[in-house]
Amino acid sequence: MNRNTTSVPDRAVRSTLLGAGPAPHRPRPSLALALVVTLTLVGCASPPAPPGATNSGSSSVDAFSVNLLAFGDTGYSYDWLEAEDHEHPLDARSFIIEELDDWIEDNRPIQEFRLSPLHLAEQTGGWVPASGLLPVSRAIRSWCAAPELCRFGVMLGDNIYPSGATVGADGRDDTQRFEDLMHTPYIGLREQDPDFVIYPVMGNHDWETSREGAVAQLEYLQDSPLYRMDGFWWRAVPAPGVEVFGIDTTVLLAAFEEPEVEIADDGTPVRTGEIDHHDPWTVPIGEERNQVAWLEQAMAESNARWKIVVAHHPLWSGSSGKYEQTKVLREQLYPVLCRHADMYLAGHEHTLEVHMDDCREGLGKPDARPLLTLVSGAAGKQRALHSTFMAYQDRRYPQKETVFARGQVWGFATLELGAESGTVTILTTPDAGTGEAVETFNHRFQRRSGRDRESGEQAATGTAP
Repeated sequence: MNRNTTSVPDRAVRSTLLGAGPAPHRPRPSLALALVVTLTLVGCASPPAPPGATNSGSSSVDAFSVNLLAFGDTGYSYDWLEAEDHEHPLDARSFIIEELDDWIEDNRPIQEFRLSPLHLAEQTGGWVPASGLLPVSRAIRSWCAAPELCRFGVMLGDNIYPSGATVGADGRDDTQRFEDLMHTPYIGLREQDPDFVIYPVMGNHDWETSREGAVAQLEYLQDSPLYRMDGFWWRAVPAPGVEVFGIDTTVLLAAFEEPEVEIADDGTPVRTGEIDHHDPWTVPIGEERNQVAWLEQAMAESNARWKIVVAHHPLWSGSSGKYEQTKVLREQLYPVLCRHADMYLAGHEHTLEVHMDDCREGLGKPDARPLLTLVSGAAGKQRALHSTFMAYQDRRYPQKETVFARGQVWGFATLELGAESGTVTILTTPDAGTGEAVETFNHRFQRRSGRDRESGEQAATGTAP
């Protein structure tokens, strides 16, 4: 396998990277309002009709063809629950009340409330959100069993819930954690295809315990034949004509203030006056401060036909969770992405979404070939969309077109890349946990990168564009 890699950091600088600190306590929300409303809604609520439907035709018939798998937010298992789930297990009624309380606190339309699947965990004796880790991994393996459907994979962060590798801080063994969450669910892909490799990035939960914990996960990934991750950010050529650039958006975002917002009744985000504080060990140090400049240079010098950027945090999302965060990322990344990238793949929000952005923010004018931005963060947990917030974004940002969005679902995405166009396919798997791969949506898009260089070459040789 041809791989062009740049690795920062490597183990030689481990001592520079390490720092420690406790993970912050996150209190559960108040139950008062939920208790009043639950009894009238829970039994009769039904899911809203999902937006989006299959709308695209046949696969590319070009000679160039590469298929890849994109999935994220995987590492949620009943054997690795939060300490609070053990200390304060919830009966079914209390669990439902908390779910409704969260829905109301987020100001989501109450008529759209429905429960995501729940599970009675024998490990705690209480009810918890059901895990999609094994159902989705089974669906991925069944989909990828067909030849050439999955040349390689990208894993989009939050690989280990709840708090990444802990290096013993929670009294548990990271070796078993890595085995349960990162090896066992996906090793079947390599058994089907000995050349199959997953290229991961880190998410905010992977950094949650300490910098030392993040480095421990990085070292595991460097040692595993199933994975390739040569640093917190990296570049790789997993197939001829395709180059992937992985960045660490947890570290990138830690250099900026993120105001907290609440969602108004009309969907408008309103700043609360509070700031979302970053864990101190995630603040960039040394070369980590130059991640965007590295990405610009690496993508500019790449001659790949397809240039793919993978990260944890999305540029657009319909769940409303981190509106200011997406604004910071667009400000920092769009000048690079809109000049050089064909797509941006992310997780973080536990949804499945496809957005097309005409890049007027990054280029100063709309591009006829919009940038594909994917959210594929539903491989372990589920999260609802926020319909009034989505309507606000549609009004406020005409450069963004949401072609598909579905929340409270498990699933993943694949991308088929041809010579000049690609197709993104969204696959879901049933809440029952049976692990079937259900082809739910697909969308055709155009390759963006290399047009200026190719036009120059055509002009030089006298060939038509």
